[in-house]
Amino acid sequence: MTSRHLLTGHVLQYAGNPLAQPWADAVHIAENSAILIENGQIAAIGEDARVSGPDVVHHDHTGRLICPGFVDAHVHYPQTAIIASWGKRLIDWLNTYTFPEEMRFGDPAYAAEIAARYLDLALDHGTTSVASFCTIHPASVDALFEASAARNMAVVAGKTCMDRNAPEGLRDTAQSAYDDSKALLEHWDRKGRARYAITPRFSPTSTPDQLAALGALWAEHPGVLMQTHLSEQVDEIDWVQGLYPEARDYLDTYEAYGLLGARGVYGHAIHLEPREIDRLRDVGAGLAHCPTSNAFIGSGLCDVMGLSRAGQAVGLATDTGGGSSFSMLRTMAAAYEIAQLRGEAIHASQLLWAATAGSAAVLHRSDEIGTLAPGMMADICVLDLASTPAIAQRAREAGAIWDAVFPTIMMGDDRAVAQTWVAGRCLRQS
Repeated sequence: MTSRHLLTGHVLQYAGNPLAQPWADAVHIAENSAILIENGQIAAIGEDARVSGPDVVHHDHTGRLICPGFVDAHVHYPQTAIIASWGKRLIDWLNTYTFPEEMRFGDPAYAAEIAARYLDLALDHGTTSVASFCTIHPASVDALFEASAARNMAVVAGKTCMDRNAPEGLRDTAQSAYDDSKALLEHWDRKGRARYAITPRFSPTSTPDQLAALGALWAEHPGVLMQTHLSEQVDEIDWVQGLYPEARDYLDTYEAYGLLGARGVYGHAIHLEPREIDRLRDVGAGLAHCPTSNAFIGSGLCDVMGLSRAGQAVGLATDTGGGSSFSMLRTMAAAYEIAQLRGEAIHASQLLWAATAGSAAVLHRSDEIGTLAPGMMADICVLDLASTPAIAQRAREAGAIWDAVFPTIMMGDDRAVAQTWVAGRCLRQS
C-alpha cells in the first residue's frame, strides 16, 4: 500500500506577488492547518487534507512553518569546495580560486563527488531546486543531473561556455560550445525533472562568435532557459566596454547576439542603466538577486525593491560559492540587510516569496514548484521557528505569526530545517 502523508502546522500560502502588491493581500499563513501528500504531489490543503486511515502517516509540526521548498535561482555547484574563500574582487576571485577549482571537473569522478555533496548540502538547508552553472566539461553537467535524478530534484543546469580570458584548460570554442550544449540539451532537457539552460559564463569570457553560436542554439530551442551574469561589478562593466566598444551597454552584448529573451535569467544585475532596466522588463526576462555574494565580494547594493515595483521578475539566489552560505535563510537575511542599506524594509512574506515562488517564476517552473497548492509537486521545507535558544526566546515574545517567523529568517540556518521533502519523499529530518 502506498503511504499518504499528512503534515500539520502553520501553512504558508500565496495569492499573488507581494513584491508587486500589498504583501497582506498576497501572502497568508494558515495557522494550525494541514497538507496531504499523495503520489508525490500535494493532494489537499486545509480541512480537506485532514484524512485518516492505515495508509496515512501523520507528521505533527505544531508551531512550525510549512512552506515551499526553497528555490535557488543562481548557483555554481563546482564552487562548493571553495565557498568563503578570502578577500578578492570578482576578477581576482575567479583567477585565484574559481578557475583552478573548475579545472578539476575534467575528472568525472570528482564532478560526481561534488555534485552529490552540493545537493546534499542544499537539502540540509531546505533547498529543493537550484539553477546551476557547471564547468566547460560535459561530464560536470552529467554529474549534476545524475545526482539530482537520484534525489528526484527539479534542477536547472548547463555547461558553462568560455573561449577567452580563462585558463587554457577551461576554454572551449564557439563550435564546441554549440555542439556540446546542443548534445547535452537534447539528452537532458525535460528528462524527468531536469531542465537545461544554455550557459555563457559572461561576456568577458566569450568572444562575439561564441555568443552568436549560443544565441543561434537558443533560437533553435526557444523553450529552454539561458543563464548568464550581468553588471555584477563596476570594474567588470568597464572590462566589458573595452571588449565590446560598439555595445550600447552590458546588456547589449547579449542582446546583439540573440541572448536576451523571456526565458533568460541574468545573475546579479546590480549596476543597470535605464535602457537595460526597460529592456529586461519589456522582454520579460528574469533576474537572480544574489545578496550574500554581492556583499561578500563587494559588488554593490542591488535595488531589488525598485526593480520589482517597476515590474521586473526577480528571484533569490545564494550564488554558491561567490555567496558565503548554502542557506536561503541567510540569503533572505542578506537581502533584508541590503535593502535596509538602500532605505527600505522588506517584509518576511516578501523574502519568503522571493526564495520560493519568485525564483520558481524566474526559472519558468511555477507550474510545479515554489507554491503550496493542490496539484503542485510536494517539494516542501518545514521550518522550526524555535531552532536555537536565541531564536526561541525571541519567538516567545512574538505578538503575531509574522513576528515569530522573522527571527528565523534573520538568525536561522540548517538547524531550523525540521524536514525537507522532495516529490513527496522526506529526504531530510532533524
